[in-house]
Amino acid sequence: MKIDFHSNVADKLNYTCRLIRKAYNAGARLVVFDSDTSQLRQLDEALWTLTEAEFLPHVGMDHAMASLTPIIFSAGRLNDSPHFDLLINLSTSVPEHYQQFGRMIEIVSQEQAATLAGRERYRYYQQQGHSLSHYPAK
Repeated sequence: MKIDFHSNVADKLNYTCRLIRKAYNAGARLVVFDSDTSQLRQLDEALWTLTEAEFLPHVGMDHAMASLTPIIFSAGRLNDSPHFDLLINLSTSVPEHYQQFGRMIEIVSQEQAATLAGRERYRYYQQQGHSLSHYPAK
């Protein structure tokens, strides 16, 4: 499995929106995971207001249209996902069932606690034998 770490992210919400747009425009079907539901609500709102000329179709994992929607938000079990192309992890922990996805992107903010947790996840994935890449935010 290929895992990309995007670290030192100053504005996690805006960065994630741009990353989602890029993945969507490339034809990916993706799941955005975070155990913090308030952060997922903020992301939901941000995607609706990203640009006036663009719509990024997204729903929660439990929504009736989830299987037909390319962008899904989840704060729970990932093995219930209708698709497994790309997982974007916003949480500070290793998502359960992440191995079912073809690719994962870890987004790590500039906050010290997030950076330390990101390093722990990096080491964990490395020990599991995953292919890792690192992209510090500019």
